[in-house]
Amino acid sequence: MRVYDVRRGRRLVAAIEIVSPANRDRLEHRREFVAKRSALLQQRVSVVLVDLVTTWHFNLYGDLLELMGHSDPSLQPETPALYAAACRATRRNRAWLVETWFHRLVIGQSLPTLPLWLSDDLAIPLDLAQSYEETCRVLRLP
Repeated sequence: MRVYDVRRGRRLVAAIEIVSPANRDRLEHRREFVAKRSALLQQRVSVVLVDLVTTWHFNLYGDLLELMGHSDPSLQPETPALYAAACRATRRNRAWLVETWFHRLVIGQSLPTLPLWLSDDLAIPLDLAQSYEETCRVLRLP
C-alpha cells in the first residue's frame, strides 16, 4: 500500500509492505526487495514491513538495515523470521538518522500497532490487529 500527500504534489510519503514468499525465496529477490525499500527510505518515505512468511527463514528488515550500514540489537541473539517493523529517515542536529520500531511476531498473539510516519512530525497509528480483523470480516473469514 502506498500513501501520497496530495498537498505536496502527490508525493509518496509512506509505504506498507506485506512480505510474500516470493520476496524471500531467492537471494536476488531478497536483494531486490531490500534495495527498493532502502531507496524509499533515502527519499524520506517511511516504510512499514510486515513479514508473516513461515517458510525461508530470512529477515528482510535486518537485511535492509545492514544494506544501510545499521543494525538493530533486538535481532540478537536469534533473528526472528516473523516480525513487523516501521522505519523512517529523519534529520536531527544536521545528521541523518534511521529510526525503527521493531516487533517480533508470534503465531496466536496479537499484532502490534506501529507508527506510520506521514511527515517529520506526524505519525498515525497503524493498528495491524484491527486491520487483520477488518480484513477477515470483509472477506468473511473465520
